[in-house]
Amino acid sequence: MELTKAILDCMQTLRRRLRDELGVSIRLSQPDAINAMLLACLESADESTRELGSSLSELSGVHLPPPPLSEEQLIAKYTRYSGPLRG
Repeated sequence: MELTKAILDCMQTLRRRLRDELGVSIRLSQPDAINAMLLACLESADESTRELGSSLSELSGVHLPPPPLSEEQLIAKYTRYSGPLRG
């Protein structure tokens, strides 16, 4: 993948935020820097950091699977009846 100026600018901004917010140190020269940044964004409590992560994902074309559902979300998902209504 070719790194464009937009991707590098986003990575630098995100790198600073993640270092300040989570104490995560990611070098831009790392082969898995984008994946590491996107994973760290999933752990962030700051909405703007997560938005930067989604922008990086769109710019780079790298998409991570969604985070696993919590126990409450799984219960709500699988206890709701979604079949046909018969009367």
